[in-house]
Amino acid sequence: MKANGTVFRYGDNVDTDVIIPARYLNSSDPAELATHCMEDIDRDFVKKVQKGDIIVADKNFGCGSSREHAPIAIKAAGVSCVIAETFARIFYRNAINIGLPIIECPEAAKGIEAGDQVEVDFDSGMIYNRTRGTQFKGQAFPEFMQKIIAAEGLINYINNK
Repeated sequence: MKANGTVFRYGDNVDTDVIIPARYLNSSDPAELATHCMEDIDRDFVKKVQKGDIIVADKNFGCGSSREHAPIAIKAAGVSCVIAETFARIFYRNAINIGLPIIECPEAAKGIEAGDQVEVDFDSGMIYNRTRGTQFKGQAFPEFMQKIIAAEGLINYINNK
């Protein structure tokens, strides 16, 4: 499995309230949530994001509430992967459970800028910054996590077994 796209770059402590503001939580429709993704931190995100694009952030991405809406909104907006120095643990679990690939890699988070073209190989954990000609070794996904992501989430994975 691979991801390939343009990078949207954010800093530390991007919380679930800026990923999907609470005022939109009256919907659980992924397409509706996607229209408000990152709205409070990056007004132009939903206008610019393309299928396959990648979010890169610093420490503690996805902190705040435990709502599953945050990774759902990111995935439904077309983001193929989130790379960060660290993730809030509940966000990490929710992202995998809904089939959104995420990788912790402090070196990549520091060495990738907004607008860079990045490719991620989930089998090896390698992250290639095609714009700058650099590469980083992230954590490869264990096989069972790749199966969950390929199935588009834990529920689909279980239902297919």
